[in-house]
Amino acid sequence: MDTAARLAHDHGLPGHLVDFVAALRRADVPVGPGETVAAAQVVGALDLLHREHLREGLAAALLRRSGQRQAFDTLFDLYFPAAIGAGTGEVDVPRVGDAPDAPVDVDRLRAQLAELLRDGDDAALAALARAVIDALGTAGAAGTGIRGQSGQPSWSAYQALRLLSPETLLAQILAALREEHGDEGEFADEMRRREIRDRIARFREIVTAEVRRRTAEQKGREQVEKTAVPKQIEEVEFLSAYADQLAALRRTVHPLARRLASRLAVRRKHAKRGSLDMRRTLRRSMSTGGVPMRPAWRTRRPGRPELVVLCDVSGSVAGFSHFTLLLVQALREQFSKVRVFAFIERADEVTHLFSPGAELSGVMQRVLREADLVAFDGHSDYGGAFGTFAEQWGEAVTSKTSLLILGDGRTNYRDANLTVLRRLTGVARHAHWLNPEPRRQWGAGDSAALKYADVLPMHECRTAAQLADVVEALLPV
Repeated sequence: MDTAARLAHDHGLPGHLVDFVAALRRADVPVGPGETVAAAQVVGALDLLHREHLREGLAAALLRRSGQRQAFDTLFDLYFPAAIGAGTGEVDVPRVGDAPDAPVDVDRLRAQLAELLRDGDDAALAALARAVIDALGTAGAAGTGIRGQSGQPSWSAYQALRLLSPETLLAQILAALREEHGDEGEFADEMRRREIRDRIARFREIVTAEVRRRTAEQKGREQVEKTAVPKQIEEVEFLSAYADQLAALRRTVHPLARRLASRLAVRRKHAKRGSLDMRRTLRRSMSTGGVPMRPAWRTRRPGRPELVVLCDVSGSVAGFSHFTLLLVQALREQFSKVRVFAFIERADEVTHLFSPGAELSGVMQRVLREADLVAFDGHSDYGGAFGTFAEQWGEAVTSKTSLLILGDGRTNYRDANLTVLRRLTGVARHAHWLNPEPRRQWGAGDSAALKYADVLPMHECRTAAQLADVVEALLPV
């Protein structure tokens, strides 16, 4: 019987589905009663023997955004596992000798893995992953099992993958494919290389998921959830994000901008009327015996302000600045004019790199390469940057300007130049500072954030979700 069907029989599928939904909520995936009812209907309509059909059906019923899929898949594998225990053992692990407890022949096992990676058989790779965890994921240097404090095996995906080193099989697999198909040119070679890399990455994911499943059986799913379930991409902190997480964040810019624009449209719809015009209201009330039956409202004259963005592009802050600038670019129609200035030790205008229709995929590399940002050692100098900006482009900030500063406020113990910042914020219509560091770190070490926060409002923007909330509040109505 399939694992999903066994869970339905042994534990009661309705209760199990409710537990799964609760786990999604703990992972910050919003699932309401309507989605839960739809998921129950999906379960009732599908054949539980087809696990992948169940996965896709539940995903369609429960998820609202694509960024929630990674957390969903991780939790689905925990609550609807592909196997229980060691599985059915379809793969025989080669050993040095005939004894069942003889050491694993790693070279022959690697050759077996290379053959499966070449063929691209996911089912066979999953069976091999289960065998690899049994053979290598619990094996010490001497071939004895690693035991936890409870005496149970302690599974290790890292150990199994380190011994197999699947990445080192790439050249061997490509050579075998060339021998089989002949030389078909560089394009075909590159396509095969990418395909094999994807299969290797998939195998690593299968091994990791297998270890997670077995650990969940021992320690409980709730315990594994705490470390295994990835954060929603909009909850990933800019300063600790990996390169692939930053790339995923950049892919969320336009959907995020569309959501902000729709919220802004609602705000504008409810804010068409201005404040109450008391004088006109009282004048109208004279015709009704002094009773203000027809209130008069002041006419709103909404205007799109100019925006000047001054952003730190040094070090890890560059990822935050890049994402924020992409968001500003996507929302630029909300402003009559946008000018962008980057800085490290000194400021330089880079507006032309963010013009409408510009290619933004490698824009930060162009900023660092083309702009004049370094004067001495390449370390952030906020005071020097503010001074350069005020001296050369001070006229960009006017009474119609919204000034937006992006950075962590870490000055490397250099002069903060508060005088110039006060002069700039005093001229601007609005001025705000977005800081990707946690508020508790403001003022620690070389951070001048608290000093700057005395001059203009400073907002904590550690994640895309926080940034969206702040930007929505700052956008003009």
